[in-house]
Amino acid sequence: MLMSASDRPATLFYQSSSFRVITPGKFVVCAVSGEQIPLEALRYWCAERQEAYADAARATARLLTRP
Repeated sequence: MLMSASDRPATLFYQSSSFRVITPGKFVVCAVSGEQIPLEALRYWCAERQEAYADAARATARLLTRP
């Protein structure tokens, strides 16, 4: 069975103020909670760690932890 882009996560390259889609998909996975984040709702990520976050609270919590 073939998977459409909406059935799988996207692979992104995160930059400081934008991201580039490497592999098409409909969502990415939050590095803290594991929840799916639709690409159109993605607002928080870390370019250094190449991670996405579901919201500001999770981004802040993750960024305050050691690498």
